[in-house]
Amino acid sequence: MDTIIYSSAKSLAQSIRSKEISSEEVVETYLERIEEVNPELNAIVQLQANEAREQAKKADAALARGDIKGPLHGVPFTVKDNAEIKGIICTSGTKGRSSFVPAQDATIVTRMKESGGILLGKTNLPELALALESDNLVYGHTSNPYDLSRTSGGSSGGEAAIIAAGGSPLGLGNDAGGSIRLPSHFCGIAGIKPTVGRVPLTGHFPAPFGHITQLWQAGPMARFVEDLILTLPIIAGVDWRDPGIVPMPLGDPDKVEINKLRAAVYTDNGIIPPTSEIAKVVMKTAEVLSDAGMEVIEAIPEDIEQSFWFENAIFEADGGYWIEKSLEDAGTTEIHPFTEGILEDCNLKAGSSADFSELLIQLDRFRSKMLSFMENYDVIICPVCAYPAMPHGTTFENFSAFSYTMTYNLTGWPGAVVRAGTSPEGLPIGVQVVARPWREDVALAVAQYIEKVMGGWQPPQL
Repeated sequence: MDTIIYSSAKSLAQSIRSKEISSEEVVETYLERIEEVNPELNAIVQLQANEAREQAKKADAALARGDIKGPLHGVPFTVKDNAEIKGIICTSGTKGRSSFVPAQDATIVTRMKESGGILLGKTNLPELALALESDNLVYGHTSNPYDLSRTSGGSSGGEAAIIAAGGSPLGLGNDAGGSIRLPSHFCGIAGIKPTVGRVPLTGHFPAPFGHITQLWQAGPMARFVEDLILTLPIIAGVDWRDPGIVPMPLGDPDKVEINKLRAAVYTDNGIIPPTSEIAKVVMKTAEVLSDAGMEVIEAIPEDIEQSFWFENAIFEADGGYWIEKSLEDAGTTEIHPFTEGILEDCNLKAGSSADFSELLIQLDRFRSKMLSFMENYDVIICPVCAYPAMPHGTTFENFSAFSYTMTYNLTGWPGAVVRAGTSPEGLPIGVQVVARPWREDVALAVAQYIEKVMGGWQPPQL
């Protein structure tokens, strides 16, 4: 069992194609693992066991005929519960959608299926994917597999928890303030927020249109970086529905020469300092990259401490209208305390249309300064969060700790996370690898090297 559940999706796909193992064996093994760990984690909220078994049988039969559907042929995956899937309840963590059944798949789900992937189920998230821990009034909270008293993070916390625990080899999340990268850090897995405009968000609820679009992006999560590299080309690209997608080619991480890159490294963003252990892990990562021939310089973008204010200002600028409209569209009348807190902040800080216009001007000036900084570097190495996984219910009061990821939602640049250390409490510590716009290949190549040298994901003792 361990051989299968702790294998990469890439190696599972190769073993299935070579008929060393069957898709049925793989799917059944993951279903057994879910049955074993999910009662403690509450990560999977919609399990598709019978359908997954049926799809695995079809995948094996197709292979016997010499028909390989795609690079994920016979490999199981999971999806965050704000991406719609035909015939499966999609709550987006809000009570008004507790019985809502979509009529079609989100674009990224269709692409995973067309590549041969087999859906295991859907995973937990906070209400409307707004908070940074996965807790809602429909399903409750998701726990961290390394310490059940702590959160798995948010908003893609269900994905991170079940992947880290060996209940899924890879999954799909999305990120508007750190929602792929923070759970990946808390749960010790790998994840990437691609460049904004890389992956369609068609079929997600709430639909991230309007001023929120510039922050939001979908991306893959997995135990191993090689699976991010495998999955990103599958889900990326124009779908002729999402108006923000740009048909930019994806580079090949295998062609990136680490020793020719220049990196900036910082440990303190001027908003909130990280723990000493996190700072040490970041600096150790910088040392490892320097030893590989990379030019590494301690440097930090000018005015980066404005990130936290800008991220909050963008969400609050409409006085909570986007959130209230999403709740109305869902038919939700009873909301989670985290959502209440966010709406209260929005209502307090709503400004005029002139204020909003000025905000957008100032934000573009901030982005311009960030681009000027990045002209001199290929990557930035920095913390993912000021802390490792926090106790349940404490993320809202520690919101500034998440500012390390928010910076790169504002810029729209790709950011990968990979585990590079462990806290004194035994919790995973990830590092963030940020690259220039559209250079996911660079971020992934560097992340994969860090994983190779510093260990990457480690199994939890569940």
